[in-house]
Amino acid sequence: MAALRGTRVLPTAARCGRRLLSMGAAPHVQHGTPTGGFSFELSPQQKEFQATARRFALEEIIPVAAQYDRTGEYPMPLIKRAWELGLINTHIPESCGGLGLGCFEACLITEELAYGCTGVQTAMEANSLGQMPLIIAGNEQQQRKYLGRMVEEPIMCAYCVTEPGAGSDVAGIKTKAERKGDEYIVNGQKMWITNGGKASWYFLLARTDPDLSAPASKAFTGFVVDADSPGIHVGRKELNMGQRCSDTRGIVFEDVRIPKENVLLAEGAGFKIAMGAFDKTRPPVAAGAVGLARRALDEATRYALERKTFGKPIVEHQAVSFLLAEMAMKVELARLAYQRAAWEADAGRRNTFFASIAKAFAADVANQAAADAVQIFGGSGFNSEYPVEKLMRDAKIYQIYEGTAQIQRLIIAREHLSKFQAHV
Repeated sequence: MAALRGTRVLPTAARCGRRLLSMGAAPHVQHGTPTGGFSFELSPQQKEFQATARRFALEEIIPVAAQYDRTGEYPMPLIKRAWELGLINTHIPESCGGLGLGCFEACLITEELAYGCTGVQTAMEANSLGQMPLIIAGNEQQQRKYLGRMVEEPIMCAYCVTEPGAGSDVAGIKTKAERKGDEYIVNGQKMWITNGGKASWYFLLARTDPDLSAPASKAFTGFVVDADSPGIHVGRKELNMGQRCSDTRGIVFEDVRIPKENVLLAEGAGFKIAMGAFDKTRPPVAAGAVGLARRALDEATRYALERKTFGKPIVEHQAVSFLLAEMAMKVELARLAYQRAAWEADAGRRNTFFASIAKAFAADVANQAAADAVQIFGGSGFNSEYPVEKLMRDAKIYQIYEGTAQIQRLIIAREHLSKFQAHV
C-alpha cells in the first residue's frame, strides 16, 4: 500500500492527472480520426492511468469493499482519494480545468476500479453520466459553472431521467416542465437515481410539450438543476441486491423553479441529448462489467489452484479447467468490444451500434463469470465470507441499468438492419 499512500496529494485532481499526462504521449484524441494504423498498444500515458487505477483498486478499494457492502455506507473517502489521483471526472474539458480525456481512457480506468468493487465504481462513474449531457450540449457558461466546480472539489452529480413508469422507455417520461416567463416550473417524480442523495446538481429530463402524441425528439427538454433548489424532495436510500454502497434514491420535484439559462441547447432538444450521452457512457459501463468478470475469473482461478479433491487441485479436473477457459475467452472478447465502442466515440463517429453490443455482451459475461465462479467455489461460493457471492449480486444490475439487455438488443437489431439495407 506504500505506493499510493506515499503519493503527494496535489491541489486539484486535474493537476494530478496532468502529472500523469506529462509522463507519456499526448491525450487520446476525442474527435477526428486517430492517427496511425491499427494497433492494440496503449500509449505510455494510457498505461500510467491504468496502472494508477489498478494500484488504487488493489490497495485501497478491495480491503474495504466487503465492509461497504455490509453497511451500505457511501464510499466518500474512496471517492475523495480517486479525485485526488485524477481517476474520476476525466471527461471534463480542459476549458473547464479538466483533463479532457477520451472515452477510451475512461474505460481503462473504469475496468480497474470495477475490479475492486463495482458498487464503489458505479458511485464514481455516475458523475460521468450526469456530466455527459453538459459536455455534449452545454454552453460555455453552463460548463464553467457546473463542470468547473467539480474540478475544484470532490462533489457529485446525477443523471435524473428514470421514472416509475419510464425506465429504458425514456419516451414515457411524465415529469412536466411548464414555461412561466423566464422560468420553468417542474413537477414530477424520478426513481433509481444513482447519487440522488449525494449530488450537488442534476441533469433533468422533463416533458415541455403537453401533447402526449408529440414525437420524443421534440417533446422533452434537458435542464441543469441545483440539488438544493426549493421543492426538491429526496427519498430514502434504496436497499438493493448488489452494489449496495452506491447511493440510489427517488426524487420528487414539486413546483421547482428552473431559470431558462439552465436549459441545455434548446427547448425540445432534451431527448437527443439524453440518448447521445448513452453512446459515450455505455462503453465505460461495459468496461465495469469486464472488471467484475475479470475479478471473478481471478478469484476462481486462485481457488481452483488451492482447493483439492480426489487427491489433486480442482484446476486439474477438465470440467473446472474448461470452465475457466470459457471465462477467460469471454473476458477478453468483452474487453475488445468496449474498446472498439470507445475508439469509435473518440474518433467522433456515431457509435450506437458498438456501444450497445459492448454493453449487452459485457453485462452477460459479467453475470455468467460471476455465476461460474460461485460454482467453482462450491459451497464456499454461497457464503459471504468469500468474495464471489458479492460479485454475483453486483453483476445483475449490468443487465438492467443504462438500458436493459432487451433494449440493447433492440438497438443492435435496428442498427444492423439499417447498415444492411444501406449496403444492399
